[in-house]
Amino acid sequence: MKADTHPDYHFITVTMTDGTTYRTRSTYQKEGAVLNLDIDPLTHPAWTGGNQQLMDRGGRVSRFNNKFGGFIKK
Repeated sequence: MKADTHPDYHFITVTMTDGTTYRTRSTYQKEGAVLNLDIDPLTHPAWTGGNQQLMDRGGRVSRFNNKFGGFIKK
């Protein structure tokens, strides 16, 4: 294996949005760095079951529904 081709893999601390922390290995910055998350499984609607809104810009959703609406079973 060639020397000096891989980034430094070290321990960092990840801080979740609720303040909890955990240690993991990463190539992020330097040893002991702290990564503060803005979005994590505690806040993101994909994991929390929050409302998801679909924006119809320029009628794209309407055109899609008109074209493929017959394929959807109700």
